[in-house]
Amino acid sequence: MLGYDDKRNFFRMMVNSPCQVQIIDDESSRSLQAVCKDISATGMSLEVDEPSIEIGTTVNISIDSTSSQIPSLSAVAKVVRCVAQSDSSCVIGVEISEMK
Repeated sequence: MLGYDDKRNFFRMMVNSPCQVQIIDDESSRSLQAVCKDISATGMSLEVDEPSIEIGTTVNISIDSTSSQIPSLSAVAKVVRCVAQSDSSCVIGVEISEMK
């Protein structure tokens, strides 16, 4: 698109890779299967099978590598956006706070 000014500081790479999301909150810790839609140097977009996840929730994210050339990814992140996709799924945007 000509004239479009993307306000992101880092390029987002589309990955569509399965991942594991562990939700960390005061009440409990639970794990979900998810799909990492895209990733940048500071964040990710994840589709999860939950109707919603509260903004500000801390999550641990693990993405296994299918290549010996690329290491697996493990990160701690905070949910900064949640958009419902259906009654049973949503897309969350997370900001990476720590790489493990």
